[in-house]
Amino acid sequence: MADTTRITVTLPAEQVAELKKLTDNVSSYVAEAVARQLRHQLRGAELQRYQEQHGEFTDEEMAEATARIFGATASRGPADAL
Repeated sequence: MADTTRITVTLPAEQVAELKKLTDNVSSYVAEAVARQLRHQLRGAELQRYQEQHGEFTDEEMAEATARIFGATASRGPADAL
């Protein structure tokens, strides 16, 4: 089992009520949400570093990324891929 640290988090009452409808294990649910957000931020930072070194992504690169992420028939614009 991974090491854990107990912390106190304050959330709006409405969010807590909705969380309790979704899960019996709020700690696990919140831990997964935090992990997902951390991955998102790390990916964003890596993409930014890449663009600083190699230039901005072209429309074609964005279209290819969108197709890979959302499927070839995705009707999303390039800005929606990130």
